[in-house]
Amino acid sequence: MSDHVYKLVELVGSSQTGVDDAIRNAIEAAGRTVRHIDWFEVTETRGHVVDGRVAHFQVTLKVGFRIENE
Repeated sequence: MSDHVYKLVELVGSSQTGVDDAIRNAIEAAGRTVRHIDWFEVTETRGHVVDGRVAHFQVTLKVGFRIENE
C-alpha cells in the first residue's frame, strides 16, 4: 500500500427517514463532484422537531478524500 494524502471537507446531510439516510444522502451528493472519497466520521447529530415529533434528522460529517498523485 502506498502513502496517501487526504483532504477533509465538512458536510451536513439531512433526511426525514433517519440518521443512516442522512449520512448516505451527504456522501452520495458529495460523490457526484468529489472523487476518491475513502472515509467519513460523524461529528454531530441533531434534528428538527415539529408538533412534538421528529421531522428531520441532520448529521454533520467529516469526509476524507484522497488527493490524486500526478
